[in-house]
Amino acid sequence: MARKIKIFDTTLRDGEQSPGCSMNLNEKLKIAKQLERLKVDTIEAGFAISSPGDFESVKAIAEVIKECSVASLCRAVKRDIDTAYEAVKGAANPVIHTFIATSDIHMQYKLQMKPDEVLERIREMVTYSKSLLPNVEFSAEDASRSDREFLKKAVEMAINCGATVVNIPDTVGYATPDEMYDIISYLKKNVENIDRVDVSVHCHNDLGMAVANSIAAIKAGASQIECTINGIGERAGNAALEEVVMAIQTRGQYLDAYTDIDTTQLYRSSNKLSRIIGVNIPPNKAIVGANAFAHEAGIHQHGVMKNRLTYEIMTPESIGLIKNSMILGKHSGSHAFKERLSELGYRLAQDEVDVAFEEFKKLCDKKKEVTDYDIEALVEHKSQTVKHYKLEKYIINSGNTLTSTANIVLNHDGEMVEKVSLGDGPVDAAYKAVEKIVQMKFKLMDYKIKSVSQGEDALGEVTVKVNYNGNTYIGRGLSTDILESSILALLHAVNKIISRQDANK
Repeated sequence: MARKIKIFDTTLRDGEQSPGCSMNLNEKLKIAKQLERLKVDTIEAGFAISSPGDFESVKAIAEVIKECSVASLCRAVKRDIDTAYEAVKGAANPVIHTFIATSDIHMQYKLQMKPDEVLERIREMVTYSKSLLPNVEFSAEDASRSDREFLKKAVEMAINCGATVVNIPDTVGYATPDEMYDIISYLKKNVENIDRVDVSVHCHNDLGMAVANSIAAIKAGASQIECTINGIGERAGNAALEEVVMAIQTRGQYLDAYTDIDTTQLYRSSNKLSRIIGVNIPPNKAIVGANAFAHEAGIHQHGVMKNRLTYEIMTPESIGLIKNSMILGKHSGSHAFKERLSELGYRLAQDEVDVAFEEFKKLCDKKKEVTDYDIEALVEHKSQTVKHYKLEKYIINSGNTLTSTANIVLNHDGEMVEKVSLGDGPVDAAYKAVEKIVQMKFKLMDYKIKSVSQGEDALGEVTVKVNYNGNTYIGRGLSTDILESSILALLHAVNKIISRQDANK
């Protein structure tokens, strides 16, 4: 009988820790709700002790997520565990995830503890965690480089003290699939009472083998995989959730396994995260890349036309890729719009639908046809960031024989503020005018433009990364006018900066 493989998503913890992938509270809540729609088994919402902001985000996610377990990571330290408990205790199914290193190099140089001291710490802290909550996960950090016999003792100690999940991480991405298979097989054969718990793996991608190692662990008997959307995470990242899930679905008979993931939400989850963190998905990315279902070679095209199975081992529809986009227009009513949102997987409150419909009607005046991709972009760009500054109007003059000038008018809490600036191109001029109005000086670290849909009147999406006072902020803008998108993207980042400043007062 096929085994269920649980999916433990750590996008909001390990993923969010990676450089350039930080999210604010509202963005984390968006991802958490999407993970709930995706039907992951556990959401690791953060590392509660790491900062007041992380604590608040874990707590907020725990309070709104009802269909998944919510976990917080914590070191095997009482204060960490107490903080994690306070953050997740309001969840429908809270989990404390505590860890300590078990490899010789980590114990000697990082922990400066002897093996017996580490075992005693596991006994004390897993027992303490269990006194607070029924669900406790224990992770043996750097397990893949740990002595097998000592790893066995550590796992046995955690199980005997009440752990419900034992996690065997390949923390530095060092293992090969054969080694990962051997480690899990060894523990399954030699650890007393291991059948009482889920055996999990958390594989990093430093050598490009995170997904392969995860699949090897499943073959050896692991029942939970820890992963992230798009494989984001520390250094080279983690095992990509979409790749692990589709490998299990496509090779389920070989693996004798399945998941409860709603795979039709994979593409939407991937793109939602990409928009929020401002990191584009490589076109050759497995499962969700733009080329994943593209066929250019003539022999491939001929085969696919005859029978898709000749060159496609999964269908675009299976991951939620929109194939036949329904076209709506300015004569479409709110009922049809709401129904289409539901078909696209969005569950919005009526006031949110009303706002999205208003933006939809505005777009209809600018575009001949509004597709599903346009609608999704509109919904995703309705940021909950407080709009301290709003764009009222802009006039930009630019050409190859004159210096670009920008006249920008912003609404600042009801007051109109206007500034003019010169620049090296239209975007530079506009950004300098915005800097004058908001009285901030930014360093533009990244600027990306992409088309949301096809055609001359396609929506253009701009993503910017700006550095202000040593912190990086991501802004996104959407319009049929790429200059307007550019200004909106910078204002989105500006409003985030101000909101953060207000929160820290």
